[in-house]
Amino acid sequence: MEDVTDPAFRALCKRYGADRVYTEFVNADALVRDIASTTRKLTISDAERPVAIQIYGREPEAMADAARIVEEAHPDFIDINFGCPVKKVAGKGAGAGLLRDVPKMLEITRAVVNAVHTPVTAKTRLGWDEPSLYLSDGTPFIVDLAERLQDCGIQELAIHGRTRSQMYRGEADWTLIGEVKNNPRMHIPIIGNGDVCTPARAQECFDRYGVDAIMIGRATFGAPWLFAEMKELPAPRSMEEKVNVLKEHVLASIQWCGNDERKGIIHSRRHFAASPVFKGLADFKQTRIALLRADTVEEVFAIMDSIVAQWGDNQINQLY
Repeated sequence: MEDVTDPAFRALCKRYGADRVYTEFVNADALVRDIASTTRKLTISDAERPVAIQIYGREPEAMADAARIVEEAHPDFIDINFGCPVKKVAGKGAGAGLLRDVPKMLEITRAVVNAVHTPVTAKTRLGWDEPSLYLSDGTPFIVDLAERLQDCGIQELAIHGRTRSQMYRGEADWTLIGEVKNNPRMHIPIIGNGDVCTPARAQECFDRYGVDAIMIGRATFGAPWLFAEMKELPAPRSMEEKVNVLKEHVLASIQWCGNDERKGIIHSRRHFAASPVFKGLADFKQTRIALLRADTVEEVFAIMDSIVAQWGDNQINQLY
């Protein structure tokens, strides 16, 4: 969710019913070195609460120091990222890379928990790869790991239903998430994550696997109203209404980027690219290219208006 869950986007998600939001993940080493672009990620507001600031790193001491710095921003939770699969993070022994070094993962967790008074949570994956999904005695790796993380003092655990090797390919396996939740030795809330894109799927995950909450990530790109639709709250229904939300996001992104028009537009382009509002529209390729190349508000909004005028509600474009 790097470059996605900034304050502008989090505000929209909260408006449409998100019960909790998370910041972009914060590099512990860069935070300790007081790198401006990193410390800026600690910007939160009371309107976002409850809000978690998420940190990642590979050394216990640096993670503890970073947690102390984060605590000064007064988040409701400090979340440890043990799940990021990208090479520049996992390949350096942070994020999901710590699935190959459980003792260090536990050491980091204890160090962070002991360093702060703020509740600490964590997110991880099912394992490093398919061969590592089960221990030699047949116990699912994630069931054992969840217990050990709980023993370190975390208050919640979020689990993405894929291994690190899967990245975001294939389908998320919720059965192992369910085994963690149904383990009688677990007493902290378990949050499930992975491939929850529709209200029906969200309800199925609650009913079938018994999780305490569902974390939604990529499905929200260009669709912050997804939370409202899942919770049956008022949400934009027409294409024009949804495009107006995207426009609002553009303006909020520009403001977040220091009122730099071009930078703010570039910052929000991934939401245009992923938004379900524009999926399934006939012969849309050239319009999409023009939308992603536009670098002024006037251009972006004109193209969006032309899309609404051409398709609008004549071509029903539902999210599901």
